[in-house]
Amino acid sequence: MNIYLKNTRIYQQGSFSRRDILIRDGELFFPAGPAPESATAVDGRFICILPGLADVHVHLREPGFSYKETIRTGTMAAARGGYTAVCPMPNLNPVPDSLETLEQELSIIRRDAVIPTVPYGAITKGEAGQELADMEAMAPYVAAFSDDGKGVQSPAMMEKAMEKAKTLGKIIAAHCEDNSLLNGGYIHDGAYAAAHGHRGICSESEYGPIRRDAALAKKTGCAYHVCHVSTKESVEIIRHAKSQGVNITCETAPHYLLLDDSMLQEEGRFKMNPPLRSPEDRQALLAGLLDGTIDMIATDHAPHSREEKSLGLKDSPMGVVGLECAFPVLYTGLVETGILPLEKLVALMSDAPRARFGLTSDPGFALFDLAHTWRIDPEEFASLGRATPFEGVPVRGRCLMTVCQGREVYIDPMLAKEAGQ
Repeated sequence: MNIYLKNTRIYQQGSFSRRDILIRDGELFFPAGPAPESATAVDGRFICILPGLADVHVHLREPGFSYKETIRTGTMAAARGGYTAVCPMPNLNPVPDSLETLEQELSIIRRDAVIPTVPYGAITKGEAGQELADMEAMAPYVAAFSDDGKGVQSPAMMEKAMEKAKTLGKIIAAHCEDNSLLNGGYIHDGAYAAAHGHRGICSESEYGPIRRDAALAKKTGCAYHVCHVSTKESVEIIRHAKSQGVNITCETAPHYLLLDDSMLQEEGRFKMNPPLRSPEDRQALLAGLLDGTIDMIATDHAPHSREEKSLGLKDSPMGVVGLECAFPVLYTGLVETGILPLEKLVALMSDAPRARFGLTSDPGFALFDLAHTWRIDPEEFASLGRATPFEGVPVRGRCLMTVCQGREVYIDPMLAKEAGQ
């Protein structure tokens, strides 16, 4: 596709400028003259060209659970959302805890992924928390190590993992959850749970392990990353650890920044782990985003079948999808409202995750029409998952094209029609 964008905004090295841009065969050019006759002229005033987004926390469910998602459908969903790099978590079957089991995932990635996909290796064998996985053999092929979906319960095991990861130059990315404090809970232990008779998950189940691990990271010097931060106490612990020089970063997800437990509904699409917390927690996350305590935004894209997520707030499995609506909900909820500059949002969704996790290859680019208003309709998703708390929400900002490694991996039908394809 050859298109000529007049007076469009492009993000380069942390800031935006307006340029006339030619996109030809998957490459960007800055022409000095008028549009070539071979190119389709497109009004670029409301179009923004961003580096491809990167998500370091997704669940692509393959191998083992391909009825929920496949590497093919998950990476197509990512491309449709403007992403050009994803890192899938290891709670699979088999768990990638050795080079042999990791190779089963890697072979599917090589065959089916439409964008660069760098998996995690497990911290412990079978994510069971009893014995270290073969981290050394997997290290050259993984983004980091995680037992996501299960917290490493033993302090001694976590310290041992950190020591090993440090020798390998790899990150430990922790799902922080103290099983002894869960008590059968499945939503936040707050006002909604009390009012509707639900079992709650206390905040300490998250921030307790973060406090423990921050101390271990300081002791070992390991590069440590906290997954899906959701509580105000977690933000404060991470803020303090950074002030002490600990090599620690963290992520949160769009739903924790834009929703809280006062907005819950009795539907499976509002159930995820960690759960939506209180309004006070959400405000603390926004403050952490603004002051740099929270380093990046990841979706924790976690698809389940339609049948699984139809069982209501109590009985549905935890997890929601997010790759195809993350940028528009964040642009609408944070940038359009004046909470966050667009430059900061791009840094949180592209620059920071790429730098921390070594995703330093050419990010490609994505075109977003920031004036386009639409409602999120999960039935349009490329993902097999349909459960999102943002279903039906009106947003601004639609991905028109995603280009990765010189290939057009997604083109919106609206742009394709305008370009005569």
